[in-house]
Amino acid sequence: MDWAWILAAAGFAFAMAGTPGPNNTMVTASGANYGFRRTLPVAVGMGIGVAVIIFVVAAAGSTLVAEPRVHLVLKWVGIAYLLRLAWRIANAAPAGLAAESGRQRPFTAVEGALLQLVNPKLWVMVAGAVVTYGEGGAGDLTVPTAFAIIFGGATLASTVAWTVLGVGAARFITSERSLRIFNRAMALLLVLSLVPVVLE
Repeated sequence: MDWAWILAAAGFAFAMAGTPGPNNTMVTASGANYGFRRTLPVAVGMGIGVAVIIFVVAAAGSTLVAEPRVHLVLKWVGIAYLLRLAWRIANAAPAGLAAESGRQRPFTAVEGALLQLVNPKLWVMVAGAVVTYGEGGAGDLTVPTAFAIIFGGATLASTVAWTVLGVGAARFITSERSLRIFNRAMALLLVLSLVPVVLE
């Protein structure tokens, strides 16, 4: 592992983490609805979840994600769960009304981390990273640790940036109706991000 490897892996990580997908769509919607401070925990949770998963996979070996049956289960469980989240986003009450009713709240750090277990985009990223950039040898945790730092950090940076985008968008949302339209647009983007996974 040298600087060329680190730069290549980091470039791959930021390219994958920065593009639209379940994580970025969720934090954008949350930023618009709940603000930066209340969305930050889920962004941190997402980064931690990615770091833990890629560490485990890189340490265990790429066969963990190459097994077709495992891949198929992860794919469809992930799609089903993310469709449920899309429904939740589409029907989210504006933050003020949510606070009064107690019916809605932002996702927590734990939810953000656990979401990664069923995030199809993440498993594609993990498989590509481990196969392309190598995996640790028996008892050698150098590469898995580097993966965890690089990909967890890229995810955190990306989700924070998309949260800021959501907060900025909220400045132009001047009514309850426009916020509901925004939420439904975010839910639609989340569903559309699953299309490549379905067609895979």
